[in-house]
Amino acid sequence: MTTQALVSEIQKKRSFLCIGLDVDVTKIPTHLLELEDPIFEFNKAIIDATHHLCVAYKPNIAFYEAYGLKGWTALQKTINYLNINHPEIFTIADAKRGDIGNTSSMYAKAFFEDLAFDSVTVAPYMGKDSIEPFLEFTEKHTIMLALTSNTGAFDFQTLTANGQPLYQSVLETSKEWKNAQNLMYVVGATKASYFAEIRNIVPDSFLLVPGVGAQGGSLEEVCKYGMNAQIGLLVNSSRGIIYASSGRDFAIKAAENAQVLQLEMAGLIPKDP
Repeated sequence: MTTQALVSEIQKKRSFLCIGLDVDVTKIPTHLLELEDPIFEFNKAIIDATHHLCVAYKPNIAFYEAYGLKGWTALQKTINYLNINHPEIFTIADAKRGDIGNTSSMYAKAFFEDLAFDSVTVAPYMGKDSIEPFLEFTEKHTIMLALTSNTGAFDFQTLTANGQPLYQSVLETSKEWKNAQNLMYVVGATKASYFAEIRNIVPDSFLLVPGVGAQGGSLEEVCKYGMNAQIGLLVNSSRGIIYASSGRDFAIKAAENAQVLQLEMAGLIPKDP
């Protein structure tokens, strides 16, 4: 999916909602556990109920790897279902990969070629040669961790290096990498006060924003400081949507919670001139 196609979908749906498919089998409705593939069936029901309200889905890969081959099969079935039935949806493999040379190339092949995701999250700690193999896939997007929403983010990301916070150095440096125009960045909603500084460095890039809702981030604050002319935001909600109910009405309740966010987003998206 091109950036322009994503922007068009945001305007069409009046939504920049990303739904995290972080499936924990101990939290899904028990009646699904009787089925052959409960993880996929849970995802399918969530997708069927919410696809008109969001523009992206983001499976966190750890929640699939934890279940071994069955989990990986469920992930593959989920992304296939999205690509066939809802090609207008932007798909994100939340894998946070990052290693040097051929290893990153193989990670990129796994998510971009084998699983056919539109994007993958990566960790930049090992630098240029850990990220550029992902950027070689010029029709895909690479979403780099910049300033995260967890408490431990302050351990390293905001430390001063060469006269500026480390996360700002990472952003500045990443702009010089080959095919950097295909970079997006993860910025936690709980760090809303930093958005203005981040936008000074990457004014045109899309930001993937976790932390709204359960983690205490404010959607209005994120939009105030982070929105650009193309909206430029994908705001993720996982637990607050997919675990809205543990009963047979789980998909209906998920859609209700997704619609609350979508309507709030619609009110924050500027109307076309």
